[in-house]
Amino acid sequence: MPSSSDSSGLRRQMAGQDVSAQARQGMGLPRHLLGRLATAATHPVVTVGETLLLPLLALALGLAWAPQDPLQTQAAFPWPWLAPVVLALRYGPMAGLGGACVLLACWLGLNLGHWDAFPQLYFLGGLILVMLVGEFSSLWQARARRAETLQLYLDQRLEHLVRQHYLLRLSHDRLEQELIARPMSMRDALVALHHAGQEGNGDALPPQALLRLLSQYCQLECAALHAVSDGQIAAQPGASLGAYDGLHADDPLVRQAMQTGKLCHVRQAATAQQATRYLVAAPLLDQSGDIYGLLLVQDMPFFALHEETLQTLLLLLGYYTDGLSRNALAQPIVRQFPDCPPPFAFELQRLAHMHRSTQVPSIIVALEFQQRALAQDLPVQVERLRRELDEIWRITAPERQVLAVLMPLGNAATAEGYIRRIEDWMRQRGQQSLAQAGIFPHVVPLDSGQPVRTVERLQAITHA
Repeated sequence: MPSSSDSSGLRRQMAGQDVSAQARQGMGLPRHLLGRLATAATHPVVTVGETLLLPLLALALGLAWAPQDPLQTQAAFPWPWLAPVVLALRYGPMAGLGGACVLLACWLGLNLGHWDAFPQLYFLGGLILVMLVGEFSSLWQARARRAETLQLYLDQRLEHLVRQHYLLRLSHDRLEQELIARPMSMRDALVALHHAGQEGNGDALPPQALLRLLSQYCQLECAALHAVSDGQIAAQPGASLGAYDGLHADDPLVRQAMQTGKLCHVRQAATAQQATRYLVAAPLLDQSGDIYGLLLVQDMPFFALHEETLQTLLLLLGYYTDGLSRNALAQPIVRQFPDCPPPFAFELQRLAHMHRSTQVPSIIVALEFQQRALAQDLPVQVERLRRELDEIWRITAPERQVLAVLMPLGNAATAEGYIRRIEDWMRQRGQQSLAQAGIFPHVVPLDSGQPVRTVERLQAITHA
């Protein structure tokens, strides 16, 4: 919205333009004629016509002014040569030479039988003048064309930059609005869910608390959680949010979610052609893949229904349902590797399942500590640098220790940033590098298909 000062300035500028336009209209006739005279014609017929007519017009004026010497060959100044000079200025030396030829033909026609009195210096000086003027005209026309081409290119570049700046500004405004409406990331949501589970009974978060957490991070306005037993949805919700109007089991979105066992939303092709009361239907699955709960979202902001919100919703539900069966998830790894801590094994299995369902990766940084690092008790000190959601497993070997740091929602860039943070910490302690301190980092991607292979790789690093 422009300010009052900007509006007044704009009005003054428009008023000034109107005054200048009126002034130009008052001097319209001379400016119009001079402008047409300075503008060269582009059609060849017009060029040839001017080449013939301008010298003839000069001859006609000479006949009217001095009939005895119309070409002013004996006058103090050869006025008819202005016609070839103007032609040379407008179209170059060839047009000027054509105008000179017309003057020569006129002199020959007016002096039949007296060709022995041909004014050689008159025509020689005129030709030299026309050729010089024509050459300068060609030179400056070429420079003007180059300048116009460059100006056109610069105008196009400026227009392109203006459009790019405008699009960048729109994108920045849209991003700012999204960050204001949804300022927290998936990691923040997992931290909140993890803390809420620790404050309660383990990870068994009450359904109403889970629904409030989902409404905070996924912008749900009206939703409900229904229990499912033997494929039958309970009519009464275990928890609800907003003005929920009850279960409609025959809704196409509900049927699709129960049949596929996957999160379904109103924008999918299977339900886009059918009327539905819900926006999202997300089943809660147990370890065997059976549905034991169903989340129905009836209302949420329009701009919140996008891929990132759905992925966060699916991530939180999977994180919550896996937390309900902590011991069952950790048991396969603990049975094969008894020295593996159950929290590490459980988190490894849960993140692997999360990767399979939501395609959100996780990563492990294995820090190998040699004897000189163990002598300085560096594993204990580095362990204090863990992040909030990280799980750590210290694996001991006869001559070394490996500190396995499991980073949820991490990738290679996350591991690189963690290693760089340790390097900065070591540099502050006076060490030049991790290798000089006896620390060798290894980045181990999480095998989502078989998490046991990830543990086997950690053991191989330890006992290499």
